[in-house]
Amino acid sequence: MRVITYWLEHAWLDPAVESGVVLEAGADGRIAAVRTGVATPPPGATVLRGLTLPGLANAHSHAFHRALRGSVQVGSGTFWTWREVMYGVAQRLTPDTYQALARATYAEMALAGITAVGEFHYLHHAPGGAPYADPNAMGEALVAAAGEAGIRITLLDTAYLSSGFGEPPNDHQLRFSDGTAEAWAERAALLKEREHARVGAAIHSVRAVPADQLSTVAQWAAERRAPLHVHLSEQTAENEACLAAHGRTPTRLLADHGVLGAHTTGVHNTHLTDEDIALLGGSATGTCMCPTTERDLADGIGPAAALQKAGSPLSLGSDSHAVIDLLEEARAMELDERLRTRTRGHWTAAALLRAATADGHAALGWPDAGRLAAGALADFTTIALDSVRTAGPPPRLAAETAVFAASAADVRHTVVGGRHVVRDGAHARVPDVPRALADAIAALRD
Repeated sequence: MRVITYWLEHAWLDPAVESGVVLEAGADGRIAAVRTGVATPPPGATVLRGLTLPGLANAHSHAFHRALRGSVQVGSGTFWTWREVMYGVAQRLTPDTYQALARATYAEMALAGITAVGEFHYLHHAPGGAPYADPNAMGEALVAAAGEAGIRITLLDTAYLSSGFGEPPNDHQLRFSDGTAEAWAERAALLKEREHARVGAAIHSVRAVPADQLSTVAQWAAERRAPLHVHLSEQTAENEACLAAHGRTPTRLLADHGVLGAHTTGVHNTHLTDEDIALLGGSATGTCMCPTTERDLADGIGPAAALQKAGSPLSLGSDSHAVIDLLEEARAMELDERLRTRTRGHWTAAALLRAATADGHAALGWPDAGRLAAGALADFTTIALDSVRTAGPPPRLAAETAVFAASAADVRHTVVGGRHVVRDGAHARVPDVPRALADAIAALRD
């Protein structure tokens, strides 16, 4: 079995930074060995200068939202006015244009050190709601795009059945809907996992899946031991509508229908009661925070610290891709909490990196990734420590430097399954990522 040897100038071996680390990646794409205290590179080793981290996990993505960047920053409004612009882009996508856009978006993620993405996928059918000849053509386009971009994907196939409590899908949402949760389950069951792709489930929100059908989605995921994600309490309007329709909060509604649990992740979890926090933490339901999107959409600051203290594991996502930068998401979670509380130091750099790596991968059904240890998937990324943002601090503070000063622009290498996807800041499979993004977005305007 051929082994690829890497010498890491510095590496984050949770919870500390070690210097002079040899990592061996086997032909099976897993880490065969990790040795510390190796002062000079062994003969034939690939040298990675800077700080090497486990690959970053982007636990919440809507790939087609990448086409909105810039255009939604004109004028004022709310989440609901932003949503109308988003619907316009969704209506123009086909399987081919979706694959091209997702391929470029996932390549941008690889350039940012992301090795796995959770794609919250609800754009299932043709405009008007008619199924494609392959009922999973849009999902298959995403899986193919991730493979072409060289990263892993968890396709979180999403049930989206109504526009609100007791309301049918609107014209834009017809292509999202399978009609019933049973029909959704039949279509989702046709999806097949691949080496780079796993299949999970999602409930778009409590407003988009009728209460009496929530358990169907939850049972589908439970039978497969698959991850289950749900947008939860992102907007106060949804909370108010849920209280009016059901006399309980969205979190309590999910709990009452068997949705919460260790394989479930609530995305955003922004506007919660104390009881909601206790329900989520007590059931070990995860929380995926998406700070750059939550502030871009003026959603609010979620109680991440309280959720983690209650027992809810934290992960991070770039969601609408206002930016794609998991280091910024990690930094923003801490800095937003500082603004909310006017105190500092809610998470250590190690804790924030854990949310961006091991806990994010676990939320996506990849518990064998997110750490630099023998037996784990050989997925990792290297951050430059000599850029204008990162130069100066000593190596012992490299984790703090990465989290609180570095950006996606400082990623020099990304390795997936022991093989370079990004080398020296250039994508090995998509030669010109900016051009690929520009062309894919321009195609949606034609």
